[in-house]
Amino acid sequence: MAGNSKIAIYGALAANIGIAVVKFIAASITGSSAMISEGIHSTVDSGNSLLLLLGMRRSQRAPDRGHPFGHGKEIYFWTLIVAILVFSLGGGMSIYEGISHLQHPEELKDPFWNYIVLVISMGFEGASLLYAVREFNKSRGKLGFWKEVGMSKDPALFAVIYEESAAIAGLIIALLGVFLGHYFGNPVFDALASILIGLVLVAVAITMVKESKGLLVGESADRAIVEGIYNLVSSDKDVETLYFPLTMHLAPNEILLALDVEFRKDMTVENLFGGIAKLEDKIKKEFPTVKKIYIEAKNFGGRDRPWMIEATD
Repeated sequence: MAGNSKIAIYGALAANIGIAVVKFIAASITGSSAMISEGIHSTVDSGNSLLLLLGMRRSQRAPDRGHPFGHGKEIYFWTLIVAILVFSLGGGMSIYEGISHLQHPEELKDPFWNYIVLVISMGFEGASLLYAVREFNKSRGKLGFWKEVGMSKDPALFAVIYEESAAIAGLIIALLGVFLGHYFGNPVFDALASILIGLVLVAVAITMVKESKGLLVGESADRAIVEGIYNLVSSDKDVETLYFPLTMHLAPNEILLALDVEFRKDMTVENLFGGIAKLEDKIKKEFPTVKKIYIEAKNFGGRDRPWMIEATD
C-alpha cells in the first residue's frame, strides 16, 4: 500500500506543477483573480506533495535508541504541516486576493485562455483523484466513502483525496466566476470566486488538521480490527478472561497491541510461554498490520502476579 500511496502523490505532484505554471500564465494574460487563486492553490499542492513524500521517507527509518518504536508517526507530523500550509498559503492568500480585487476591481480580458486552462486542469486533477480513490477503495471498509476517508490511517492517500477534491471544487468555482464575470461584464463575480476557493481550502485544511491530530496523539486501530483481535484471543482454550485490547497506530500499516489476559491457573511456565507464542502467531497471521504485541498474563498458578511478555517481529 505504501508504494501505491507514493504513486498517487507523484501523480498529484506532476499534475500540480504543470497546472500551476499554466494557470499563472493564463492569469497574467487575462487578469483573472480566480485564476491567480487557482495558481496559488496548485503551487501549494505541489509543495504539499513534496512534504508528504519527505514524511513517508523519514517515517520509514529504522528504530533507534531515541525512538525505540520507530519513526512511523513522522508522516502524521508532515501531514499536519501540509494542512497548515493549505490553510495559510492556499486559503488565506486566495481570500486575500479576492478581497483585494473587490476593493480594486480590474477589467477582465478575453477569457478564452482561462477556459482552456480550467478544462485541461480538470482533466489532470480528475485523473489524479480517480487514481487515489481507486487505491483507497482497495482497502476501505463497508461504510460510506467519506466516512471511510475520515477513518483512514494513511495520510498519503487521504491527503491526496482531500486536496484533489478541493482542486476540482475550486476549478468549478473558478470556471463559474470567469463565466459570470464576462457574461455580466462585472469583475465582482471573479473576485467572489477567489474568496470561495479560499473558503473551500480552509474547510479542507481544518478537516486535515483534525485527522492529523488524532493520529499524532495516538489513534486506535479500526474497530473491526480491535473486535477481531478480541474474538480471536478470547476464543483460545487457554484464556479464561480477556480485557479489552488496547491498540495504537505507530504508522499507517503498523499497530501496537497491548493485551491484559488471565490464563488458566493450572498452566505451567512452559505452557504459558507456549500459549503466548501461539496467540502471537495467530494474531499476526490474521492481522498482519499488528507489528508489536505486549501481553500481560495474570493469575498464573493461582497467584495474582503479572507476567509481562513482549512479542515483536
